Amino acid sequence: MVKHSGGCHCGRVRFEVLAPEHLVLDACNCSMCSRSGFKHLIVSADRFKLVSGQEQLTTYTFNTGIAKHLFCSICGIKSFYVPRSHPDGYSVNANCIDSDTVTGVTLREVDGRNWEAHYPEGRGTYDA
Repeated sequence: MVKHSGGCHCGRVRFEVLAPEHLVLDACNCSMCSRSGFKHLIVSADRFKLVSGQEQLTTYTFNTGIAKHLFCSICGIKSFYVPRSHPDGYSVNANCIDSDTVTGVTLREVDGRNWEAHYPEGRGTYDA
């Protein structure tokens, strides 16, 4: 595990996340992710730290209201959020990670359009 840093476009929101150097990411086809190009690095809450920008975050919810989509209110970038699949953790947008700590990426397809079928237990599990 290494500490990856990242943040939004304007730099007001910054985070740190503990994850392997080679990232295993989820590519979701749901209505939100397919429009934004979000690539999910899902981690437990103890592996995520918001370094700065709490006061800049604004929240958007829809459908079940479980997911908390957190956007920078200045630049509009969603660099992380609380996902419906892992409401006790975070999904970090791998596109927002500073690339100098990432050695490679593996993408897994997630059928978010058919969320209930993809997550029959009602939630996902953590890889590491």
